[in-house]
This record gives sequence, C-alpha cells and structure tokens, in this order.
Amino acid sequence: MKVLVLNAGSSSLKSCLYALAEPLPQTPPVPLWEGRMEWEEGFSNVRLRVKRQGRQVIDEHPELDSKSAAAGHLLQTLWEGPASVLANAEEVDVVGHRVVHGGEKYSEPTRVTAEVKQEISRLSKFAPEHNPAEVSGIETAERIFKSRPQVAVFDTAFHQTLPKQAFTYPGPYDWLERGIRRYGFHGISHQYCARRTAGILGKDLESLRIVTCHLGHGCSLSAVRNGHSVETTMGFTPLEGLMMASRCGTIDPGILIHLLREENYSADRLEQLLNRESGLLGVSGVSDDMRQILSAIESGNARARLAFDTFIHRLRQYIGAMIASLGGVDALAFTAGIGENSPEVRAAACSGFEFLGLKLDRQKNGDSPVDCDISGTDSAIGVVVVAAREEWAIAQECWKLAKPA
Repeated sequence: MKVLVLNAGSSSLKSCLYALAEPLPQTPPVPLWEGRMEWEEGFSNVRLRVKRQGRQVIDEHPELDSKSAAAGHLLQTLWEGPASVLANAEEVDVVGHRVVHGGEKYSEPTRVTAEVKQEISRLSKFAPEHNPAEVSGIETAERIFKSRPQVAVFDTAFHQTLPKQAFTYPGPYDWLERGIRRYGFHGISHQYCARRTAGILGKDLESLRIVTCHLGHGCSLSAVRNGHSVETTMGFTPLEGLMMASRCGTIDPGILIHLLREENYSADRLEQLLNRESGLLGVSGVSDDMRQILSAIESGNARARLAFDTFIHRLRQYIGAMIASLGGVDALAFTAGIGENSPEVRAAACSGFEFLGLKLDRQKNGDSPVDCDISGTDSAIGVVVVAAREEWAIAQECWKLAKPA
C-alpha cells in the first residue's frame, strides 16, 4: 500500500510517501519520497526541496502565486521530474493528513467525509493558522487523487484522555459548555515519542511513566502514563505553557488587560505580539533559533543568555509539574528540533532533576544521538532522544484504517 502523508501549515507544506506491507517495521523506514515547500509571510520567497529515498534531488525557488498552487506543484514531483517515484497519481492508495485541532469530537484518526471536513472548518475558529490550511490540503488531495480514501489524524486526539480536572479552566463553568477548555497539541508527536521511548528502553509502554518533551519552534510537554496522556502544557491554543521560539507561553493574563486598556492594543496586535514577537526571539532580540541563541551567548550577549536561562527555567518548572501529575517518572524523552539537536538544552534541563537520581551520560548526550538512551548506567530514570517522525506516525494510522481485510 502506498500511503501519502500531507502536513499542511501556515508557512509550509511537508509530505512523505511510504510503501507499506505487513508486518510494519518496528523502526521508521526511509520514505520513498519526501517533499517540503516553505514560504515567507505573504507567500513570498517560496522554496521547494524534494528527496527520493533519502537523497535530495530538487532544491529550487519556483514562481508560484498561491498555497494551492504550491501544493499541486509539490505533489506533481511524485510522478514528474527527477524526483519521481510513481507513474501517475492513481498509484497512491490512501492520503493521510495532520489536522491540528479536532476539538472534543475526534479522539481517533478518522476517514475524511464531507461532515468531517465541515467540522475541521468549524474548528478553524480555535486554530485559525492551521485548520484552514489543512482543509485546503484535503481539498487539493481530493482534486488530485480523486476517489482515494483520506484520513485525518488529529494533534489534539492523544490528549482526549486528560481527566476533566486537567482540561477545565478555573473560569465560569459555561466556558466548558462553550468549548473553552484545554485541548493540548503536538499529540501525534507525543504519542509516537512515548511509544518509541518504550521500544528504545526495551520496556512495555503500559508499565511506564514518561515525560515527553517536544521542543521545536513550538514547544510542549506531555505526561504519559501507561501510554495515555494525563497532562500536557498547551491548552485552548498552542500559546499556553512553555516559552517557545517566538511564542510567549503562559503569562499573567493581567498583562493583556493592561495592554488593551493602557496602550490601546487591538486583538490582532496582541496575536502578533504573543505568537511572533515573544519567546526566544522577544527576550534575546537575536533570533528564534536556539542555535543562534547559543552562538550569541558565546559572544557574550547578555540578552541571549537571559533568553536561554528563561527557557530552561520554564522547561524545568513544567517537567516538574508533569512528574507531579504522574506521581513519579521512569523516563524523560526529548524530540523535535531543539530536543534532538541541542545537548546544551538537554543537559541543562536534566540537571534540575539530579536529586531524583537522574544522571546523563555526558559523552552520549554530547554526540547528539538519534533514537538512543543517553542516561548514565546508574541513572534511576531513562533519558531518551527520539527523532520526530510525525509523518511516519500518520502513515501507520492510515494503514490501520485502510489496509485490506
């Protein structure tokens, strides 16, 4: 079965093609084809990169005028040009989509129908930067792949197991009745990371208490007990929780009231400030990229140092909260761009929990390994680095729903 995965975002479109057969591999295979389209604000400076069986074949800046055109151009490289791996679009058997917000209704991957698509659109009010892009991706796939089944895999679904007291905000009760509650995000990544962590440690997922740390441009944690999410850091939107690349994370809401009253901020200005001008970028004034923050620290930049220290302070704070929700911890797992590639962040985060018997193998950590246990031999807690494989996780879910009987 050839499974195509589409991950549509506000400024990028990622896609992978897998050829699957039973039994599915225990470790992620190299996709037959990988494509990535990125653009800057206002759909400018478009960049296309395509790999065939792990080797980059295309790297160009096509002249395109819309996201829909970008999606069509990207997918066309599947069967046309130097990166082609298919004879035509009909060779794709099923298309899977990452959908950021599934609300309260969707707790499992779901076949896309007109009703499902309508509900994803309705939930755009909760995820205006993501759900509309994902609906557009679904419609592009409908146009190109005709009658092929499509599957929506929801980022919020994994967190549907949060207990009611964990997803309820302490505001008026009618908030809950109106859908204003904590949903959590990055669920596809957290679920895959927990499963992979158990495999790396050679233990049964059902027996483990794991804190999964998805640290990328967006950052969130999940407390996973027996394979189920019982707490997470993101909430009603992806703004809650950890300090991120350009998002502020949790702040005193009184600040927003102050800005509205005293400085005449509009809702649009607040949205820009909190999502794009805060976090590492806002505090450092240097960059939203952790690598550039660390480089600036080496040059003696005090604000870069403050940004790093604040990031680590809040990361430790929330890891502690996740451990409290679990009643202990057996493993700490790092994934996504920062989690996988920054030994400095991993070491600083772990140093706050040495009192629990957590010990890093400094050599392994410094080598930035992938899918590896980097804890010391005498550590009471496993520390694992897991390569983010959201597209592979989505492909597996598509296989479960669409495989032949």
